[in-house]
Amino acid sequence: MTRVALIAHDDEKPEMIDLVESYEETLAAFDLVGTGTTGQRIRDETSLQIERKESGPYGGDLQIGSEVADGEIDAVVFLRDPQTAQPHEPDISALLRICDVNDVPLATTRSAAELVLDGLDDD
Repeated sequence: MTRVALIAHDDEKPEMIDLVESYEETLAAFDLVGTGTTGQRIRDETSLQIERKESGPYGGDLQIGSEVADGEIDAVVFLRDPQTAQPHEPDISALLRICDVNDVPLATTRSAAELVLDGLDDD
């Protein structure tokens, strides 16, 4: 089954929820994993099931990176705030590197996420 990771900086969480609601039917066919707070918001605000890792400040993004390295993640959506990200929020650098090394798509904007999800839906 296709496995997709969902991560969002605090200011991007509403955009993530909107994206997930718009793609709920598509995402329902995938195995979903997310960082703690993002995953909880998705659970609370949609009917989707999502495996929650630790929150970003506690290494959830690194746990997801480990799954990318192990070949267990097919795509990552990391909606990040490039202008006002807080120090406690996950840093994309390590995750971006491991996705590049393993040829796993990583979308950082809504439009890129839509293209990735549409592409996965066509498979």
